[in-house]
Amino acid sequence: MPLSGIRVVDLTRILAGPFCTMLLADMGAEVIKIETPGQGDPLRGQGVIRDGLSWYFAAFNRNKKSLTLNLRSEVGRAALARLIETSDVLVENFRPGVLAAMGLDAARLQALNPGLVVCSLSGFGDSGPYRDRPSFDFIAQAMSGFMSVTGEAGGGPLRAGPPIADLVAGLYGAIGVCASLVRKGRTGVGDRVGASLNNGMISLLGFLAANHLATGEEPGRTGNDHAIVAPYGMFRTQDGEVALAPSQEQSYQRLVDALDMPELRADPRFANNDLRLQHRAAMNATIETRLMTATTEHWIELLNAAGVPCGRVMGLEEVLADPQVIDQEMVLTQPHPGHGDVKMLGFPIKFTEAPCQLRRPTPELGADTEAVLSGLGYTAEEIARMKQAGVA
Repeated sequence: MPLSGIRVVDLTRILAGPFCTMLLADMGAEVIKIETPGQGDPLRGQGVIRDGLSWYFAAFNRNKKSLTLNLRSEVGRAALARLIETSDVLVENFRPGVLAAMGLDAARLQALNPGLVVCSLSGFGDSGPYRDRPSFDFIAQAMSGFMSVTGEAGGGPLRAGPPIADLVAGLYGAIGVCASLVRKGRTGVGDRVGASLNNGMISLLGFLAANHLATGEEPGRTGNDHAIVAPYGMFRTQDGEVALAPSQEQSYQRLVDALDMPELRADPRFANNDLRLQHRAAMNATIETRLMTATTEHWIELLNAAGVPCGRVMGLEEVLADPQVIDQEMVLTQPHPGHGDVKMLGFPIKFTEAPCQLRRPTPELGADTEAVLSGLGYTAEEIARMKQAGVA
């Protein structure tokens, strides 16, 4: 697998960090998740719990090992240091400065392992006036400008439904780790990788930020309409709605032909995209009148055959049972001893020669403590004493 032989120390919890390390684990890395004895990641107790297992936790912590260590104790920190010496990557999502307060500042980590790649996930980054602020997905969506451009025209700002700020920060963290591992392969030297919820969300602003930087104008909310393309959005049909996205002139011309509406091409108000934006309401009404003569399914078949991007809004039950989704194996089932079969989302990255795999079920709290500590050279007696003292 792409990351076989790479060992990752996972000091993360909740979502952004565990998503980052899950991606690395899915690609073959050995991820050792460090958890507090008797407590573990708070996500273990959140979401829907079936047969004693949080499916929310299971969805983001597959393919990992669980090692419990009390990092407030000297013995626990010594075990962590020994693990770091044998690892390639350390991922953490403490607030900036917490890792150093634990005795693991940059100099100490460099001394323990010069080739270590350290990935830090935070709310706002490790510098700047907001570095010490707590943050969550909703805060990042609000403070990044993302919510200011999301919602209906004339309405209030809206957050995206999925925890996108957490997920994109974890995704950038995983990309940074992989890039640093490539560099380490050339130089033998590790690096520090930083990704934050706020920066990740700002990076997704795309053409909205580009246009603002060019003009200084504040973009407004446009709902399902596109800010710089028309026609584009949701249109009523005979029995529902269809989403249309002819974002290029060629796609628009295909739409005109597929709808058999040469009058659109003849109307000077719709001669080019700039004019169509100015007369969006009239254009949308004209197209919708045509679409309401047949069913959503009819138009989806016809327009896709003509090369016009279109679809319909689907609920999760329908999405996860869709034949395309099934073909792409985007829903997987993994047996969890003592908890039955657990369904979870599949692998979005597809490798031909070395595909991602479900190699290990989500670990019970501390399930791999003895095996990991033994591999680090601890004797059975030492491990027993650590357990008795509550260190592990």
